[in-house]
Amino acid sequence: MKFGSARNGFGKVQCCFGFSAHLNKYMDHCVLKIRHRRRRFLAGNLPSLFNSRSNQFSENWVESRSIVDLFEMGDSTATVSGGDNNTSERNAAEEVCRIVEQSKELQESAATLISRNSQEEASLRQRALALDSSIKRLHSYIASSVKKGNLDPKDAEKLVDELTRASYTLSEGDAAAFLPSKSYGRFLKMFLGPINVHATRKDVQLKVKEEYNNFRDRTAYLFLFFPSLLLLLRSWVWNGCFPALPVQMYQAWLLFLYTGLALRENILRVNGSDIRPWWIYHHYCAMLMALISLTWEIERQPDCSQKQKGIQLFLKWAIMQGVAMLLQNRYQRQRLYTRIALGKARRMDVVWGETAGVEGQIWLLYPILFVLQAFEAYVGLLLLKTAVVGVVSEWQVVTCGVLLIIMAVGNFTNTVKTLVSKSRVKAKMKKGLLCFTLLNRFYFL
Repeated sequence: MKFGSARNGFGKVQCCFGFSAHLNKYMDHCVLKIRHRRRRFLAGNLPSLFNSRSNQFSENWVESRSIVDLFEMGDSTATVSGGDNNTSERNAAEEVCRIVEQSKELQESAATLISRNSQEEASLRQRALALDSSIKRLHSYIASSVKKGNLDPKDAEKLVDELTRASYTLSEGDAAAFLPSKSYGRFLKMFLGPINVHATRKDVQLKVKEEYNNFRDRTAYLFLFFPSLLLLLRSWVWNGCFPALPVQMYQAWLLFLYTGLALRENILRVNGSDIRPWWIYHHYCAMLMALISLTWEIERQPDCSQKQKGIQLFLKWAIMQGVAMLLQNRYQRQRLYTRIALGKARRMDVVWGETAGVEGQIWLLYPILFVLQAFEAYVGLLLLKTAVVGVVSEWQVVTCGVLLIIMAVGNFTNTVKTLVSKSRVKAKMKKGLLCFTLLNRFYFL
């Protein structure tokens, strides 16, 4: 360490003295130049001084001497100012050398800190992986013990609840940053490339989720606004026929919307959100349908009302989709916050079509969802019918019709699965509550 500090000090001194030597050479050159000008002036004025009369000689001598004094004064002033400049430049050089040394020391300290943090992070990652594998191993061991009859089901249920709490603490706390994230998938790699979208800090993950919720809120209102505006303009301004440009602009907006939703949901899944894969595939189908519909030629007169019937039904379906999204955002998100507070859902979970709410929402929201899915399938069948009959026999019509039917069937299947799973959970809770009530009555008897 002493040798290194001495070497650094010698480098600083060498830098400063080399810079000062260069300044001294420059100042010596300036002084010699001033003296040379003074000699040339005296050589040109001395003969005129000797040829004049005595009084004139004295006056000219005094004048010349004053000029010489000015030169000497300038010489001395230049020397003094040169010394001051030399001192200031030397101070500046020393300051620059000091800053360079400080930057090197800061770089070394930062590299040491990063290396130490990397080692500690690797150790914590190994501990988190070991704990996660232990939880999974205990889950499988308890399940096999119950099947073999070596463990009482009630005791097994208690043990599973404790393991679930431990898993929840591990996955929802700060230690979740050290667990392996889900695979990015081809969609993210295709759009974003091989970059890391996994946030290590929980507050950053929650900000991503909040931005996704805000995007969905804006989307729901636009889903209501754009189709309603197009239908009103068709009736009041366009005489029952859609022009091509506004409809294609709406379809381009749909492509942007579903692409943004798919990107955000894939990033949320990487960061721990429990989103069913179907709803992301649903957005892939919607993206493909919006892209194909951009190449769909919008027929005009004659008979444009019949040729554009599929567009009218599609816009009406979009209005219903906006209403369903608003209801989901308002009611189911409140229920999701309650479930997160009770520990029944993760903080990174989001609301989509598979999320179930309270009993009152089932009578309000799910009928709308089923009607929406049936109407979606009806629009798809209508598009296929127009292609078969020959009214609009383009491949875009057939493809969009097939995609709408696939999305309707998939949405209906996943909604029914959600209702069945939620009903099983509620039946289990009621059974547990009944057993608890009977035990209390027996105890007090």
